Amino acid sequence: MAIGPPQELADFGTRSILTHAIMAFGFLGAATSALLVEGQIGLVSFVAFVNFTAGMWICQSIHSLGSTAAGVEYDGVLNEVLSYVR
Repeated sequence: MAIGPPQELADFGTRSILTHAIMAFGFLGAATSALLVEGQIGLVSFVAFVNFTAGMWICQSIHSLGSTAAGVEYDGVLNEVLSYVR
């Protein structure tokens, strides 16, 4: 039994798109909690979602640096999405 990510996530571009999707949902959660939840709970949830999104951004930055060092070409998430669409 192999230890590691599933075969679907073995490609760097797929992992990058997944990380960006998680960041987008985190940011949408922040915007939603800021607009719809009142009081201290709204403020705390907004800050938590923003911090989570910032942490994912840092993870993606480190991930892309490691991928470049390993010799895998990476042109950014938009070009990865375009390669799947074509």
